[in-house]
Amino acid sequence: MTRLSLFLLIATVASALFLVHSHYESRRLFMALETARKEAKRFDVEHDRLQVEQRAQATPLRVEQIARQQLQMHTASPAITQYVSLSGMLGQAGAAQGARP
Repeated sequence: MTRLSLFLLIATVASALFLVHSHYESRRLFMALETARKEAKRFDVEHDRLQVEQRAQATPLRVEQIARQQLQMHTASPAITQYVSLSGMLGQAGAAQGARP
């Protein structure tokens, strides 16, 4: 009987230790999961903020303002527009091909 009692005592202590360890691991993994969820939420908020900022930067008025100020561009007017006719281009292309041996 003493051996059986000693074996049952060791089995009970081992079972209790395993239960404590599994509860500790469960709590540790739960905390890691909550941390990951908070980080994912933070990334979602940051992504939304960046999308709003991108839409604000890409408005036509802002693009035109940057083109005028930084790139020194201006709108095309009939005074500075050069028109190219398709027939003139075809004639030049045919003459260039005919000149080749």
